[in-house]
Amino acid sequence: MAATAETKGPSALRNAFGGVLGVFILLLIGVLAFSIRIFSVIKYESVIHEFDPYFNYRVTQYLTKNGIYDFWNWFDDRTWYPLGRVIGGTVYPGLTLTAGSMWWYVLDMVETVCVFTAPIFSANAAWATYLLTKEVKGTGAGLIAAALLAMVPSYISRSVAGSYDNEAVAIFALVFTFYLYVKTLNTGSLFYATLNALSYFYMVVLGTLLASLVPVVGFNAVMTSEHFASFLVFMENVTLKHNDHYNIEEAFSWHYAQLECCFRRTYASKYIPIIASVSEHQPPTWPSYFMDINVLAFLVPAGIIACFLPLSDASSFAVLYLVTSVYFSGVMVRLMLVLAPAACIMSGIALSEAYDVFTRSIKLQLPNILDNSPDAGDINSVSSIAQNDASKIDSHATTNKSETVSKERPSRKNRKKEKEKEIVEKVPSNSENKKRLLVLPLEASAVSILLLIVLGGFYVVHCVWAAAEAYSAPSIVLTSYAPDGLHVFDDFREAYAWLRHNTDVDDKVASWWDYGYQTTAMANRTVIVDNNTWNNTHIATVGTAMSSPEKAAWEIFNSLDVKYVLVVFGGLVGYPSDDINKFLWMVRIGGGVFPHIREPDYLRDGQYRIDAQATPTMLNCLMYKLSYYRFVETDGKAFDRVRRTEIGKKYFKLTHFEEVFTTHHWMVRIYKLKPPKNRIRGKLKKPRSTSKSSSSNQKRAGNTQKNPWQ
Repeated sequence: MAATAETKGPSALRNAFGGVLGVFILLLIGVLAFSIRIFSVIKYESVIHEFDPYFNYRVTQYLTKNGIYDFWNWFDDRTWYPLGRVIGGTVYPGLTLTAGSMWWYVLDMVETVCVFTAPIFSANAAWATYLLTKEVKGTGAGLIAAALLAMVPSYISRSVAGSYDNEAVAIFALVFTFYLYVKTLNTGSLFYATLNALSYFYMVVLGTLLASLVPVVGFNAVMTSEHFASFLVFMENVTLKHNDHYNIEEAFSWHYAQLECCFRRTYASKYIPIIASVSEHQPPTWPSYFMDINVLAFLVPAGIIACFLPLSDASSFAVLYLVTSVYFSGVMVRLMLVLAPAACIMSGIALSEAYDVFTRSIKLQLPNILDNSPDAGDINSVSSIAQNDASKIDSHATTNKSETVSKERPSRKNRKKEKEKEIVEKVPSNSENKKRLLVLPLEASAVSILLLIVLGGFYVVHCVWAAAEAYSAPSIVLTSYAPDGLHVFDDFREAYAWLRHNTDVDDKVASWWDYGYQTTAMANRTVIVDNNTWNNTHIATVGTAMSSPEKAAWEIFNSLDVKYVLVVFGGLVGYPSDDINKFLWMVRIGGGVFPHIREPDYLRDGQYRIDAQATPTMLNCLMYKLSYYRFVETDGKAFDRVRRTEIGKKYFKLTHFEEVFTTHHWMVRIYKLKPPKNRIRGKLKKPRSTSKSSSSNQKRAGNTQKNPWQ
């Protein structure tokens, strides 16, 4: 008993110290995850990034101002004019309700809460990754995986301060749901199963019923292809239990087409141009993987191997998660975000197992070196020591077993408990014996640890650079480095401020759908289309107007009550994401609905050209005229710095539009529709005599000009 107490004392102290150290490391990981994402605030200012976050920010403002009941019933008449949009029934409320709760309980500043929601939940996602990886391979792997996720560039790109989008909360919810699922597998606890259903919202019947209460989901939880699979598996299991003659083929037949669309990489790019027009929906390149997960790409295979030694329910789930995320990340670059947690988990497992082997090898051989033993570096001697220890363990177990048999025969229940206890005690002994047999040379172990530390250093440097330079710049405020210093381009906010202060509240603004959310949120003006892209015909109408000649475009916009047209132009400063580079999608989307818009009419040798070789259709379309109007006045040559050529048509006038505002760097140009001209240009002359011959009447009618507005 005294020996047992002496053994338990240091062990309990060691466990307590390890627990305190683990909590401290997790706190540091949370601080790291938060601080590495606030470069955007330090370098620029506290501002919302990108396009979609502005809609989420506007919705959050409405929620905090009017309450949740008005939010559910909110009909927004400032978007998709004249159709409008039911916001409460078409928006996923998770992000909005989360930020609204933080505003209510923590900080009474909506913009600040929205800016810092993503960094806060990045720390939560790192802690959730620790919990998930711990269930798969232990505490050490969990800590490493959490540290890797806190810095991985793929996750940073969607969670910097100001990136107020659904991904800010979704990754934490995803990883935490997976943790609850694996915890349920390992423990079999109904409590964790219930938490998992509440967290996932789609797990079996309980989760599906809860999800269907959200207006934007409704019956989509069981009807759409991306949600139907999990529900079908559940229903299949229930049906097979009660009916042995269940025909699985019939169950899948009516959803086959939708499932095929979900798994075919090129379907959307070939047949749905509105999806293909978004850059983040394009398949990623190999350099994208190295940019977003860096050295983790080389550690993932080792983590997969470690999951099979031994294979358990938790480790098999982690492997399946990795495989599916790798596949879908190859479909579109946006899904690289889903791959990041899986890559961090596998890399954490690989590094933990590698450090375990290397440090154990050094630990077993270091005492022999310190004692100047001649066989210190001999692996055979270490193996013999391990075998001797194993024989001692076996003899000790045999002695304990004989002593147990010599005691009084216990009851059947006690015998069962003693047997289970004996099995549990034998397992660690055998595993410890096997671990001690896996010993590497001392020099190789030391060099390997040093290489892993250097590899980790490269990963940290790359992640800090990505966070500070690549992913922290907000799209609404642009910067450029030149020999004379840093240049800041704040043209977007300049244009939205002009619209807000110089136009009427009820004026309608037409632009390409990319800028709809920002126009509504920052200029507070009604837009025709926005980033929701729910009505392809409406977007095609705007694309057709931009692709049409000036008069036809004026008629289209006038029929929609549009008063101002906004275009983004980067030819002067070299901004590549302007409307001229997006023009091919306007043509394709417009031509998909209105057949008179034909893409070959805008192409010269298969290319969109704006120089002297451009087609007449291209040179006379509205987008070309609104972008290059008075452009020749800037340098006298009209040289486009994005396309790197002089434009083909330099001198022209606008007849149906007038320029009302152009920003300082010509990046945003705003035009106003001219009012329609009078149908009667002058007084009609009365005929001199009513007794004209029919021939003279026909001659006069032939000389009369046709009214162009009829």
